[in-house]
Amino acid sequence: MKSSFQAYAPSNIALIKYMGKLAAETGSNRPANSSLSFSLNGFKTHVRASVVEGAAEPFTWAPLRKAGLQAPHLSEHGRVRFLRHAERVMKRIGAGLPSGKSILIESANDFPSDCGLASSASSFAALTMAVAGLFESTFTTEELADLSRDGSGSSCRSFFSPWGVWDAEGARAAEGLPGEDKLWHMALIVDDSLKRVSSSEAHKRVTSSLLFRGRPERAEERLRQLMDCLRRASGSDGVHAWNRASEIVWAESWDMHALFETSEPGFGYMVPESLRVLNLIRELNLKHGGSENYRKPLVTLDAGPNVHVIGWRDEQSEQMKEELTTRVRSFARVEDGAR
Repeated sequence: MKSSFQAYAPSNIALIKYMGKLAAETGSNRPANSSLSFSLNGFKTHVRASVVEGAAEPFTWAPLRKAGLQAPHLSEHGRVRFLRHAERVMKRIGAGLPSGKSILIESANDFPSDCGLASSASSFAALTMAVAGLFESTFTTEELADLSRDGSGSSCRSFFSPWGVWDAEGARAAEGLPGEDKLWHMALIVDDSLKRVSSSEAHKRVTSSLLFRGRPERAEERLRQLMDCLRRASGSDGVHAWNRASEIVWAESWDMHALFETSEPGFGYMVPESLRVLNLIRELNLKHGGSENYRKPLVTLDAGPNVHVIGWRDEQSEQMKEELTTRVRSFARVEDGAR
């Protein structure tokens, strides 16, 4: 056992969505369908776990004070959930607290805490790594990812970069897809207020939508097609394959948000500025689409109003990125998630 251990993990954005759980009544985070995500290595959470002299509770939380980091705003419920997972990790790896000792958990983000991207995925992944490292666990990365998903389902994908896939066999790296050196990412923040409907509540409500019938099968088929297109994106028919991937990601994002709107009771995350961004991207794609070499970006929204854009690193896509950045700055904040 070490005296202290610090870890970090990136947030991730799902291109094939994890929305809807199996055995939701038991609190399980088992997904109704497989998912695929891209790691946002510009948005990382840092967590330090330290052994301290016994406090009133076996686990306590405090902001991690370190240059370049910003502490998250944890509600009391969030703090309890976070520390409960720390204790779960300790027990699952077969460790225990020495007599008279307790564990101090400190956490912070290396991205602005008010940018609407504070992610439970990066937080719970980093927490799992930190506690496991503190007790010198020999768990594999895949085993830690499986353990982390008990705290936050999507956190299991944050163990793998740049692409993580989560299916019935667990989470693992998705091989053969374009590397980070070929891609850029930006998040367009149009609203950074707290969600009125939490992601956990959304998972429950979407199953009441008539559109949820067949949803797992649609997502699995999209995943199969998307993985095939992304694997071919660097080859001889790369432009066509990448543009087909863009269409799949666009459809998948709208599929999830349609579930929200048609649930009982219905709800939504998009705001007018979300649609303004999407329409602007559509306009720029039409403008640049006359070139046979133009690659449309992958565009998606999480369970929130902010828009994620992943593009190919070439002259035309970079030009589109610059135009988009210039035109949204009057109503959105631009954050680079692949720095």
